[in-house]
Amino acid sequence: MPGQVLKLGDVVPNFSADTTQGNIDFHSWIQDSWSILFSHPADYTPVCTTELGRVQQLSNEFNKRGVKLIALSCDDVESHNGWIKDIIAYNNLTTGFSFPIIADPKRDVANLYGMLDPDEKDAKGIPLTCRAVFVIGPDRRLKLSLLYPATTGRNFDEILRVVDSLQLTATRKVATPVDWKQGGSCMVVPGVKQEDTAGLFPKGVKVHEVPSGKVYLRTTPQPE
Repeated sequence: MPGQVLKLGDVVPNFSADTTQGNIDFHSWIQDSWSILFSHPADYTPVCTTELGRVQQLSNEFNKRGVKLIALSCDDVESHNGWIKDIIAYNNLTTGFSFPIIADPKRDVANLYGMLDPDEKDAKGIPLTCRAVFVIGPDRRLKLSLLYPATTGRNFDEILRVVDSLQLTATRKVATPVDWKQGGSCMVVPGVKQEDTAGLFPKGVKVHEVPSGKVYLRTTPQPE
């Protein structure tokens, strides 16, 4: 896949681009918010139409978490604006369409973020973007990335769950276990000494006994 490979913790590349809500400087657009950049292979494609509709349906939930949303597709703004009408109609959206879509016909941003899919090409034989997701923190550093093939739609309820985990664990000394959801019990991270748990976790910590006898499975109610 052309372009650089972004690693967790990297400051994401800045760029200037036209969008359905005007030209943006990406870092300035992020400001000090959490943000999600997610890409689509092309306009007027079936899976993308369902995905963008679902993100709009969840937009209030992302807003509650202080997360800004921005999509990308390899067509121009005029095409995006026409496509948005279809997205609203197909998904029966009563809220309109609230977040911008980046125009990337020359694949400048796609190359910059390393999200071109060599197996998916447009009519001119130019690679299209895969279904990439980049969750970016207020420090403009990459917190999570996902790559899906064009044939598989993303689960944005899962991405919302991941945001909850990332925001919680950014400020508390916990990790979230398998299938964790907001309000569920958390794991105390291994770096916390047992003698420090009472002060850090006033709701209590349960140590789970295991055959090895090692004290490493410690759970606590989700911190406030």
